[in-house]
Amino acid sequence: MRGHSVLYLLRCAWLQLYTRRGRNRLPLWIREKWAYVRLLVQSLYFNSLTDSDVVFDSIFEPVFWTVDYVTRWFGLVFVFLVVILVSSCVVIAYVVLLPLVLNTYSPAWIVWHLCYGNWIIIMIGFHYYKATKTSPGFPPTEKNDSPFVAVCKKCIMPKPARTHHCGICNRCILKMDHHCPWLNNCVGHSNHRYFFSFCLFMTLGCVYCSISGRNLFLDAYNALETNYQTSAPVYTFKEKMINKSIIYMWVLTSTVGVALGALTIWHAVLISRGETSIERHINSKEKKRMAKRGKVYRNPFNYGRLNNWKVFFGVEKRSHWVTRVLLPSGHAPHGDGLTWDVFPVKKDLIPV
Repeated sequence: MRGHSVLYLLRCAWLQLYTRRGRNRLPLWIREKWAYVRLLVQSLYFNSLTDSDVVFDSIFEPVFWTVDYVTRWFGLVFVFLVVILVSSCVVIAYVVLLPLVLNTYSPAWIVWHLCYGNWIIIMIGFHYYKATKTSPGFPPTEKNDSPFVAVCKKCIMPKPARTHHCGICNRCILKMDHHCPWLNNCVGHSNHRYFFSFCLFMTLGCVYCSISGRNLFLDAYNALETNYQTSAPVYTFKEKMINKSIIYMWVLTSTVGVALGALTIWHAVLISRGETSIERHINSKEKKRMAKRGKVYRNPFNYGRLNNWKVFFGVEKRSHWVTRVLLPSGHAPHGDGLTWDVFPVKKDLIPV
């Protein structure tokens, strides 16, 4: 009897203790939320690879998301703006400037302006259209044997060399340079040449308009100033619109020529080094990191200045400098964008 009484007392004490603990415990949903918050906080310093860049990206992720969202939806507005501005200059050139050229210039200069002007317009229109409509190139999404160097944290897919994730397109881009809002498209392996050619020929066109139209601009500006300051001479509405059109075109082309010219020169320097805009920052960090170790970093995709331009433009023989560079050409870029020859070579990568 004593043994049964002791067991009974122990069982009652255990039940009372369990009941008290159960009353003091928080509800399940609160404990789950608290565990999730603790996990988020610990994730900032749990990984040994976490550094200041990771923490900075985590804190400013809402800002980056907002910029990407706005850029994505305003891309069509930027494209429409480019088309309107370029079209307005073309209309002024044909409607206002061409009659002046035909009436005042010599036959040789008329031929020069007609040939050069129409060539520039064709090259600008062709390369802008191809840059906006050509896919920049995406890595395969299905299983394949292509080599890769990392796994994308956003796509959770293998990334080949020189591939980066675009937050605006929300995809990985082969040999990504940057996302251009003026194209509403990423600049990558398949359309990098179109983008640079558009910038180059647009700059040449703006410089051409700025230099050749300088005297016309000064005459139009002085005519409007004289008309505002004195009552004579009196200009008709048509003459005023012609002068204003000339001033508008010269100011626009001069401004764009300076800004776009600087961008074109910068990209030309990158192409000469075998780099993209993203790789420029990566290689700069690698140079500093290797310098601390007493070593010299070499860009593995730099094949030499001339070879870099051959690979970029797809020049495989001498005639291609004309047919593929100075004339519209829709040829595919060199390579598939998945694999790359690394380290500089002593001979030409593409013999010419």
